[in-house]
Amino acid sequence: MSKNSKSIVFTNLIWRLAERCGAQLVAFVVSIVLARILDPDAYGTIALITVFTTILQVFVDSGLGNALIQKKDADDLDFATVFFTNVLFCAVLYLAIFLFAPLISSFYGRSEMTPYIRVLGLTVLISGIKNVQQAYVSRHMLFKRFFFSTLGGTITAGAAGIVMALSGFGVWALVAQQVINLAIDTTILWITVKWRPHKMFSFERLKRLFSFGWKLLASSLLDTVYNDLRQLVIGKMYSSSDLAYYNQGKKFPSLIITNVNASIDSVLLPAMSNVQDSMEHIRKMTRRAIKTSVYIMAPLMMGLVVTATPVIRLILTDKWLPCVPFLRIFCISYMFYPIHTANLNAIKAMGRSDLFLKLEIAKKVVGMVLLLSTMWFGVMPMAYSLLVSSLLSQIINSRPNRMLLKYGYIEQLKDILPAILLAVFMGVCVYPIQMIGLSNVITFIIQVVLGVVIYIGGSLVLKLDSFQYLWEIVKPVTLKILHRKAK
Repeated sequence: MSKNSKSIVFTNLIWRLAERCGAQLVAFVVSIVLARILDPDAYGTIALITVFTTILQVFVDSGLGNALIQKKDADDLDFATVFFTNVLFCAVLYLAIFLFAPLISSFYGRSEMTPYIRVLGLTVLISGIKNVQQAYVSRHMLFKRFFFSTLGGTITAGAAGIVMALSGFGVWALVAQQVINLAIDTTILWITVKWRPHKMFSFERLKRLFSFGWKLLASSLLDTVYNDLRQLVIGKMYSSSDLAYYNQGKKFPSLIITNVNASIDSVLLPAMSNVQDSMEHIRKMTRRAIKTSVYIMAPLMMGLVVTATPVIRLILTDKWLPCVPFLRIFCISYMFYPIHTANLNAIKAMGRSDLFLKLEIAKKVVGMVLLLSTMWFGVMPMAYSLLVSSLLSQIINSRPNRMLLKYGYIEQLKDILPAILLAVFMGVCVYPIQMIGLSNVITFIIQVVLGVVIYIGGSLVLKLDSFQYLWEIVKPVTLKILHRKAK
């Protein structure tokens, strides 16, 4: 990869990280405020509904967005074809969710959910308008546009949600927040991105794109249904509060994984697709992505594991303490998530959507066996089964690249092991501080400061490759800032 290409990838990665971090910071603050105002049952209700809307969101893309990104010579005809297909399809999906809303409510035995479902279903329709615009931004590496659209939507929706919650709207505050967020996000993206759909359509182009995309659709559908299945089971077999604690425990580590891993993911696929004919380039990019992502993720996840109790008490109050065990389980699971993402992106970039689908089927069969074995014994055993499933999924995802890229799971573990062990050591040193009996704020501050010192200090002593790599990137910017201040 040329120096200029590296610069473009890095610049777009920075914009993507800034967008994700900014949006998630706002969303984080908003969620804290809303969690303090609303009770767990309100969150449980919204979680039940999003099980279905999330599944429908998979159909919004139909795998065609990724097909546009992956296709080397995608033109206006391709983009227009996918746009009109998505809009029509999403209109049909919204009609379906509108009509079946009473049946979904009846499934849970909660008739009051029907209007919530119908309004929240609008997110599917709006996504159909946004999707191709989003693919255009990714295809042309214009991630700066995401920064403004995402932040605009998140800030506006957050303010609206808080006002409605304080006014006593309950669940409606959470519904409105999601709909307004996507509506504003889509509007800003359309204003800032110049591309517009022309009056053109090609069934032949749609057929070609779908031949690649349908396998990704099937894979995403399997993944989404499987991931939401636990929520569906918890909501049906246990209480709304149980589901709320499960989801709240997932939220904090998801906040971090979304910022770091999703940013790398969105930039890595188009970057890899540009060099898809060079196995060596893809191998190097995959290896660097895994090492760097885990190096960043490991201390964040381990830090959250050891500070979970004071963090929840400080941010959400004691009423949310039952979510702590779930939070720790998700943290350990997400620590290794970059292995999933980087391996799958390499497969997608090479155009092997057939392998992608086979991997998803294999992983979901394993996951379903674990879920069916634990769902009868409570929510906690189900959470532990997710941890085991995540470990096995890593092995499955990496297997094709052992042959395609000569970079298998054992080699990947060797690459990330130093960062993982250092993060564990940091956690062991930091955890006892909460036993001293200090206030939650003081405890958390001491743990964070000490954790950062231990991790960076350990990186210097051990001369970790990922630390050196990140420092070489950050160093010029840091020196430039210091030079300006000196003047």
